[in-house]
Amino acid sequence: MRIYAVADIHGRADRMALIRDNVERHRPDVLVVAGDITHRAAPRSAIASLGDLPLPVLAVRGNADRAGVEGLIEEHPGMHSLHLKEISLDGVDFVGVHGTIPLPFRSRVCFREKALRELIEPLLKETSVLVAHPPPLGVLDEVLGRLHAGSRALLEIIRSRQPALLLCGHIHERPGSARVGRTLVVNCNLARRGAGALIEIEKGEVLNARMLE
Repeated sequence: MRIYAVADIHGRADRMALIRDNVERHRPDVLVVAGDITHRAAPRSAIASLGDLPLPVLAVRGNADRAGVEGLIEEHPGMHSLHLKEISLDGVDFVGVHGTIPLPFRSRVCFREKALRELIEPLLKETSVLVAHPPPLGVLDEVLGRLHAGSRALLEIIRSRQPALLLCGHIHERPGSARVGRTLVVNCNLARRGAGALIEIEKGEVLNARMLE
């Protein structure tokens, strides 16, 4: 399976156009959006732009996405909210969670770190793809090059369950990939001229992952 992963669209028309271009160019099997799809105004049009794409779209909400965004996602037949669900496509199991920790940014949708493990860990296998808005603590999470702003609970979850892949965003300064044990963590945000990531995965093993430009 070929996954095209993005985050932090923030409703921008130029980023939507970039996604459309990359879908056409790379022909992924699924688009995964790791939060911050919208930004205050006109969330319906932002969601509709993704819903019109000719492939399945799996998404979680980020700190910039209002509560109504989840309902808008579910209005489109090809789009699915991943929050606290497992959705299987072509033998690949995707699991997701909305929200982020409240620092360093004000968040409209926060999760409680202590409760997160209880909610997510039972859904995860070593072959799973986990989708969350923030990165794990200490991994692709530096703000201003020095402040670690990731989630401790996510770090503990991937150390414990070792899913094949964690897709995240949120920290605009740190697009890229890194390993935590066997888990590949990919911060696929579109800020600062990023274009997301293209990942090949088969039978729970990541075969290739590259950041697009």
